Amino acid sequence: MQCALSLARRAEHPTHEVIDLVILDLRLAGEDGMTIARTLRDQSAIPIVMLTGVRDEADRVMGLELGADDYLTKPFSPRELLARIRTVLRRAKSMAAGAVRREIRAYRFGEFELNLRTRRLKPRDGRDISLTNGEFNLLAALLSAAERILTRDQLLEASRVYDNEVYDRAIDIQILRLRRKIEVDPAQPKFIVTERGAGYIFNCPVDVVY
Repeated sequence: MQCALSLARRAEHPTHEVIDLVILDLRLAGEDGMTIARTLRDQSAIPIVMLTGVRDEADRVMGLELGADDYLTKPFSPRELLARIRTVLRRAKSMAAGAVRREIRAYRFGEFELNLRTRRLKPRDGRDISLTNGEFNLLAALLSAAERILTRDQLLEASRVYDNEVYDRAIDIQILRLRRKIEVDPAQPKFIVTERGAGYIFNCPVDVVY
């Protein structure tokens, strides 16, 4: 319990200590796990694996919205926890290696630029638009495959969301949140368009900045 709180405080006051991943129980005694998750995500892109109760579906959805990379429902075995940790770390490493290999600095579309190094989304007026880790990964996946249909499975893989119980809800929530941040009218999206029975398509030309 104190470890998670300590990590959140370190996020507010960074040190040179390297932390690869955070395991965060959302039901901490005397502490709000959601607040800790929000602080961690606001300050860094460190992978977060949440621990939740069997009946805490609302907490799971909220945690994913805040940018958690995976979650595990209690009770669970140590073997399953280790498997989840290895998977999250492997995907994080793969994504980082891929970004370096392609040497893509940013994507530009419409009046926006998504910087892959700083993980910031900015319109032309220069203000920052805050993105959760999942939202960033999802938008980057859409931009990298602009004008091509991506299935829900492909997008879920890109945004690192797991567990059959929340698959559809998780991806739809993140798409909705992205639309609210980049669309003039989220009800009539021009960028992220739904392809019924297939998935989603980023329906706009995208420029790659090296």
